[in-house]
Amino acid sequence: MNNPSRENLAQWLRDAALIVATGVLVGMAVNGRLLWHVWFGQPPAAVSARSLPDQELLPMPIALGELRELDVDTVLLIDARNVDLYLQGRLPGARSLPWGEINARLEAFLGEQPFDRPLVAYCSGYSCEDSFLLAQRLMAAGYRDVRVYEGGLPEWQDAGLPVEKGQP
Repeated sequence: MNNPSRENLAQWLRDAALIVATGVLVGMAVNGRLLWHVWFGQPPAAVSARSLPDQELLPMPIALGELRELDVDTVLLIDARNVDLYLQGRLPGARSLPWGEINARLEAFLGEQPFDRPLVAYCSGYSCEDSFLLAQRLMAAGYRDVRVYEGGLPEWQDAGLPVEKGQP
């Protein structure tokens, strides 16, 4: 005598095993190249901003606290505002690269700054999009580590932090 519940259970287990096996095979087919590299101890090729020309590259924001902890000798702060505003006051050590002059000044910047250098762009606060646009342009040019300090100079000053003025 066959018990109907045993037959149902056996059928259910066969179906479940078939579903799991199908999932494993599909996963291996889709990720075969990655699995091959992992199996033989080879790191997969890294994806850089330069290898994704058709992708929209979005810079990550950085908060005031994070910005203050960065190594000023390693990170380059970039002021995206116009030169007059830059001379009136800027974050210490910042370099001027106005968004409005990017076409004229980008080539010189690319020749001076290595592509692996971390960059932080800022402008006149949350209502200013120049730093975001500049960061996107720098990422499209090949820089990998580009952040945007959205609070900009106003947040920096409100926190009572030092500001440089005049010619650098």
